[in-house]
Amino acid sequence: QVQLVESGGGLVQAGGSLRLSCSTSGRTSSDALMGWFRRAPGKEREFVAAIRWSGGTRYYADSVKGRFSIASDNGKNMVYLQMNSLKPDDTAFYYCAADVTRYGGSYYAGSWGQGTQVTVSS
Repeated sequence: QVQLVESGGGLVQAGGSLRLSCSTSGRTSSDALMGWFRRAPGKEREFVAAIRWSGGTRYYADSVKGRFSIASDNGKNMVYLQMNSLKPDDTAFYYCAADVTRYGGSYYAGSWGQGTQVTVSS
């Protein structure tokens, strides 16, 4: 079973940047899709971004395209989410996810980290 530990959350002003990190252990396949989801107060958890361990293929939610960037480091078993031009609407608990699947335009994950809080002040 994959274990995921997030770090890097915090409080930032609108327009600022944060980088989230996800440390993974118990690796999945080299072609597995790793990702980030988030849950804002009073809302359902939603997909943010995903990347294959093998590299190359990346997926983003429309709401973060052009502002967020997902990356992976296979050698360090790490997944990152660089968040730029942050908005108050980006305030949420962010979760790292493993074994992400895409189906019918939606994304699902097989394993979750415990999450890290990101708060964007206006």
